[in-house]
Amino acid sequence: MNRFTPRSLALGWLLFWLPSGALGLFANEESGARPVMGFLQAYCTDCHGPDTQSGERRFDQLSRDIGDDSALVDWQDILDQLNLGDMPPPDAPQPSAAERLAVIEQLTQRIAAYHQTRQQTEPQPRLRRLNRREYRHTIGDLLGLNMSMFDPTTAFPRDQTVEHLDNASEALVTSGYLLARYLEAADRAVSQVCETWDRPAVQHWSFQDGFDQQPEIDQVHRRTNKFTHLTLYDVTGADKHEGAYAPIHAFAQGVPYSGFYEIRFQAQAHNRDHPYDDDFLGRDRREPLRLGLVAGQAAAGSLHKPQPIEPLLAELDMADELQWYSVRVWLDRGFTPRFTFRNGLMDARNLWSRVQKRYPDMFPKPKRKGIVEARYNAIAYGQLPQIHIEQVEISGPFYDQWPTASQQLIFGGEAEQVLKAKSLSDATARKYLNEFLRRAYRRDATSDEIDRIMSVIQIRRSTGRSELEAYADGLKAALCSPHFLLLGQPGQSDETSQADKPSQADKHWALASRMSYLLWASMPDDTLLQLAEQGRLNESTVLLQQTERMLADPRSDQFLSGFLDSWLTLRDLGTTPPDRGDFPGYYQYDLESAMRRETELFARHLLDENLSIGLFLDADFTFVNKRLAWHYGLPVPEAIARDGGKFCRVQLPDRRRGGLLGHASVLTVTANGLDTSPVVRGVWMLENILGTPPAPPPPDVEPLDPDVRGAKSIREQLEKHRSLASCRSCHRKFDPLGFALENFDAVGQWRDNYGPGKPVDASGDLGSAGSFQDVAGLKSLLEQRHEQFAQALIRKLLAYALGRQLAPSDRPEVDRIGRELRERGWGFRDLVRLVTTSPLFRDG
Repeated sequence: MNRFTPRSLALGWLLFWLPSGALGLFANEESGARPVMGFLQAYCTDCHGPDTQSGERRFDQLSRDIGDDSALVDWQDILDQLNLGDMPPPDAPQPSAAERLAVIEQLTQRIAAYHQTRQQTEPQPRLRRLNRREYRHTIGDLLGLNMSMFDPTTAFPRDQTVEHLDNASEALVTSGYLLARYLEAADRAVSQVCETWDRPAVQHWSFQDGFDQQPEIDQVHRRTNKFTHLTLYDVTGADKHEGAYAPIHAFAQGVPYSGFYEIRFQAQAHNRDHPYDDDFLGRDRREPLRLGLVAGQAAAGSLHKPQPIEPLLAELDMADELQWYSVRVWLDRGFTPRFTFRNGLMDARNLWSRVQKRYPDMFPKPKRKGIVEARYNAIAYGQLPQIHIEQVEISGPFYDQWPTASQQLIFGGEAEQVLKAKSLSDATARKYLNEFLRRAYRRDATSDEIDRIMSVIQIRRSTGRSELEAYADGLKAALCSPHFLLLGQPGQSDETSQADKPSQADKHWALASRMSYLLWASMPDDTLLQLAEQGRLNESTVLLQQTERMLADPRSDQFLSGFLDSWLTLRDLGTTPPDRGDFPGYYQYDLESAMRRETELFARHLLDENLSIGLFLDADFTFVNKRLAWHYGLPVPEAIARDGGKFCRVQLPDRRRGGLLGHASVLTVTANGLDTSPVVRGVWMLENILGTPPAPPPPDVEPLDPDVRGAKSIREQLEKHRSLASCRSCHRKFDPLGFALENFDAVGQWRDNYGPGKPVDASGDLGSAGSFQDVAGLKSLLEQRHEQFAQALIRKLLAYALGRQLAPSDRPEVDRIGRELRERGWGFRDLVRLVTTSPLFRDG
C-alpha cells in the first residue's frame, strides 16, 4: 500500500502553488490517468455509494467542482486517505501505484486552486466571550487579587466545548442566566479590592485547649486527651474522614480582613516508626510525617470535611519531638486555617477494626462489637502514625504595602492620596478610569466609553453613595461591559458602529489579546499593550520576542494546562472516579494530582528545551513523584525518597511507559473508573493523537455494556460487534489501537492478566500500516505516521490559539506550518513560535 512518498509529497507541494488551470481535476489526458470520478466509481462507491455510506460519506454524488467549504471537506478527506494509504481498505480492490499518484496529483492541484481563491477574501474577525478560566485569570490580573481562595466563576454555567476546546467561539454562548452571574461576579470582585479603605490593625489570637474536632472522634478524645490537642489520622482523600482535618472551631468565623497572617503552632509527629507493616498501612516509615495547612470557610460547610475551595497554604515535615513551627500565609476574609495530614492513613474508619484483627495481641479484647469500641481501642491503645497540634497562635493581617497593590491599580498608582482624602473629583475619576479601562478593555477606551461609566458614577453619587463607593460601582459596570467580556470587540464612539470593519489599531489590540489569552489565558500586560499602541506587535521579530518573553513567565503554565485539557481531555480527569475498593492508592496518595502533574511537567520540558513533538509518542523518560513511581513499579530515586510530593525526571527501563500513551493521566481519563474499554481508548487515540475522529455510531446499533466487560473476553464482544457491516469500517480503525493499551488498567497500572487464567492480549492489526504485539509495537507504527500526528497537533494548537474550529480554508496554513516545523526538527517550542507568527493568528 502506497503511503507518503518523497515523490508524492514533493509533487504535492509543487502543484499546490500552480495556477488553477494548470492541470485538470477530473481527467489527465496527457498521462492517460483514470479521471477522479472514475477512480471513485471503481474503488470507493462500494462503501460510499447509494447502498452503503460508511462513515456517513457518499461519494457518487460529489460535485465535480469545489464550490464551497462543505464540498472541500469531502475532497480533502479523500486526498488525505489516499496519501496515508488507508483507503481503499486492505480487503477491497486496490488501484495501482500510478493510478493512486495520478489522482493525488489532480486532487492536490484543484484543492490548491480553491484555497488560492479563498485567500483573496479578507477574513472577518470573530467575537467570543471569555471562558470561565480566562475570566478568573483576567479578574486576578486586572485587579491584582490573590485568587487562591476567590473564584468569581463558581456560579457560572459550565463552558461547553467543541472538539474538546473550551475556548471555541462556536460553543461559548451567552444566556440571561450567565449575564446575571456576571453582575454578581463583578460585585464580588470589586468588593475584594474595596474591602476596607483604612489599614486594619494587627490582631492576635491564641488557642491552647478546647480542641474538639469532629463528632466521630470527639467521643474518644474526650476520654483520652480531654481535647488538649488536635490529632490528625486520615488523608483528605479518604471516603469517610476521621481525623483528616483539624480545624480550630473557636476560630470558625475566620479572619476579619483579607491579608497575610502568621500562624505559629506547636506540633509533633507520633508513631512514625510504628510496630505495624508498612505495606499494611501503605506508608514508608523513612518518610517524615507531613503536615499541610489548608483554608476553610464555615459558610461552605463543616470544617472537618472537604470543601470546594481549600487551597494548600503550606506544607511542613514534622519532627518526632514537640516543636514550634511558623508559617506566613494569605487568608481571605472569613477563611480559617485547618491542619491536614498529607501522607497519613487511608480510611481510618475502616482501619480501626482492621488493625485490631491483623494485630490482636497488641490490643485489649473488645467488650462489644461495632465501630465505637473499635475506634476507641485503636486510638487509646494503638500506635498508628498521627500528628498532634498542641497550641496555635494567629496574628495579622500583614501587608507588603498599604494601600494594597489592588487599590493602586484602580486608582492609577495614586491610592495613598485618594484614600487619605476619601474623595474623587470628576476629573480625577475620569483620569483613573481611562487607565483602568485601557487594561480592562485591552485597548484605549474611547471618550464615549469613559462617559458611559462616568454617568454610572454620577448616578450612584446622587443616590447617596460616597465618592469612593460610587467609583467602585463604576468599575463594576465596566466589568459587565461587552468590551470586557468579549474578545475582539472594537472600540466604539458615536461615529462608529459594530458593523464597521475594525481599524488597523483595533487589529493590533486584538493581536495583543490573542497573544495573552493563548500563552497566559489572561489579559495583555503593559508591554503588549504598548507594542500594540505603537503598531509594532505584528512584526515577526517582535512577535517572536514576545513569545519567548511570555513563555518564560510563570503565567505560561496556564497555557499548558488549558491546552492539555483541550488536546488530551485532561479536564475530565476525575469525572469518573476510580472504584475505591479496587484502587485505594488513587485516593491515599492523591494520584489524580500526580498524574496530571506528570503530563504537565513532561510537556513543559519539551517546550522549554524545544524537544521534538515525537517524544509525545514515545520517550525514554518521564517525571514522577514517589507515589507515582510506586504506581508505575519504578525504583524511587534518592532525590525524592523522603519527600512524597516532590517530582523528578527519571529514565524509563523499557518502552511501555514512554510518551503520552504510558501516562496514567491519559490512561485514567480514557477509562470508566471500573475497567477499561478498547473502544473508548481507541476512539480517543483517533481523535487526539491521529486527528481522524470516527463518525458517530449508527442510531440502530446497540452499544457495548460497560458493566459486563470483565465477564468475558472483550475481544470476543468486539468481534461480534464488528460482524455488523455498519460497524466494521470504524471498529477496524479504533479497536486495534485500544487493544494496544489493554495492559494498563483503569488507573494506568500495568497488568499482564485480567484475572486468573485471563491473560491480556494487546496485539492488533492496522491493515496496511502493519501489525503489533503490544504497546511498544504500536508506538513504532505511530512513529512511522509522525507527520499525521504532527498535523493533528498543529491543527489542535492552531484552533486553540484562534479560539475557533478550523475551516477547510485554513488547511494551507496548517500544511505550511508542518513543512517549516519539519525543517526545524519538530521542536515543540518551534511549533508555538510558528503558530504565534502565522498569518492566521496575526489576522485572527
